[in-house]
Amino acid sequence: MPRKQRCRCIGGYPDHWEFSPEETSDKEPVVMSLDEFETIRLLDYEGLTQENCAERMGVARTTVTAIYESARRKMAEALVDGRRLLIRGGNVRLGDQGTENITEKGTNNMRIAVPYENGEIFQHFGHTEQFKLYDAEDGKIVSEQIVPTNGSGHGALAGFLKAAQADALICGGIGMGAQSALAEAGIQLYGGVSGSADAAARALAEGRLAYDPNARCDHHGHHHGEGHECGHHGEGHNCGHHHGEGHECGHHHGKGLDCGHREGDEGCRRHHGNESSQDNT
Repeated sequence: MPRKQRCRCIGGYPDHWEFSPEETSDKEPVVMSLDEFETIRLLDYEGLTQENCAERMGVARTTVTAIYESARRKMAEALVDGRRLLIRGGNVRLGDQGTENITEKGTNNMRIAVPYENGEIFQHFGHTEQFKLYDAEDGKIVSEQIVPTNGSGHGALAGFLKAAQADALICGGIGMGAQSALAEAGIQLYGGVSGSADAAARALAEGRLAYDPNARCDHHGHHHGEGHECGHHGEGHNCGHHHGEGHECGHHHGKGLDCGHREGDEGCRRHHGNESSQDNT
């Protein structure tokens, strides 16, 4: 019986999750796991030795070598064959995200995070300097805390929220990179919301938050399309009703898995499917 694969430690989530050639292609995309991406970041971008990389990731040096070789091979396939490169999944855990002073979430609580400034929902997720965290139970807010963020950027903030045990994020406009990072972290997104942070959190806890499931903000600080601004895209989605089959607001949408992925997600198949033979250390 093979040994259980050791979880690899990563510094955080990437800010960019997809890379595509200018030419359109119907070829199958190349999928790189988060631990493979981490070896590229540490070895090629930061210039660490394999020994130091292994120490950061909490695995043997031989494991780092195998992961790195797999990552380089996938990059070569994407570049030479002109295929999309997607970063998804992997058997990973987040390293320290600076959340040690945040109060632990109760067992039956739902933790709601809101980018926060002067009592309002800060409209640019990737640049927020603080979050207000609300713990809800039985449809009521039972505790609140304001916490400074540990850096900026979509990937860093998504990692911070996962470490802070957030279940849901209420925000204004949000880009696709941030959405990918939040999905990987298993955090439900409620976008396109503005105004009072406290009022929005109460509305979500009570199952009546109006939000926009198609909220986008690809060019912060500017108008988008025909009269759309950050945080106000399309028609509002009322959070007090069922959506589709068994889809209820105030909880994670879709069939969640313990790892934080969605069922059928490519990253989850890589995580729970056939384990790579490259690491049993």
